[in-house]
Amino acid sequence: METKKTQPGHQYTETGLAWSMLPARPMDVDAIAELRATVMRPDLERLGRYDEHRVRRRFRDSFSPQHTSIITAAGSFAGSVTLRPAEDGHWLEHFYLSPHVQGRGLGSAVLRTLLAGTDAAAEPVRLNVLQGSPARRLYERHGFRAESQDPIDIFMLRLPLTSRTRQGLL
Repeated sequence: METKKTQPGHQYTETGLAWSMLPARPMDVDAIAELRATVMRPDLERLGRYDEHRVRRRFRDSFSPQHTSIITAAGSFAGSVTLRPAEDGHWLEHFYLSPHVQGRGLGSAVLRTLLAGTDAAAEPVRLNVLQGSPARRLYERHGFRAESQDPIDIFMLRLPLTSRTRQGLL
């Protein structure tokens, strides 16, 4: 996947790994759909829900490049994340990291960056994560709490830092 820097992205090195977030483009859809299929496969298979065509189609049907960032690490495509505005805050969606960069602090660094913006705007963030997914621990470390669940998904909410402080959740 080409990650041409036609628009400047933010450059970070806090993880010991040079990384950046760049605006997604419509042409990024296939690379992200493939990454989604790769990283979600173990959890979807465990839940009996993996379908190699459906996993890609669901992403393609909901891809919104205007709200999506491409994550690069060491100059190469490493993942994606969508922060979609909603009536009552934002939805964090399509947060996928390539297996070769997982476990190196990049997911936490990306979340800290995104959540600093939503905290500054005093806006809550929602997401859903698959039951049993190790990603749930990452989200909980960053202040997300389960709001509801079903046999497949856990729906989580993170209040802005100022709201969590007032409610004694920190």
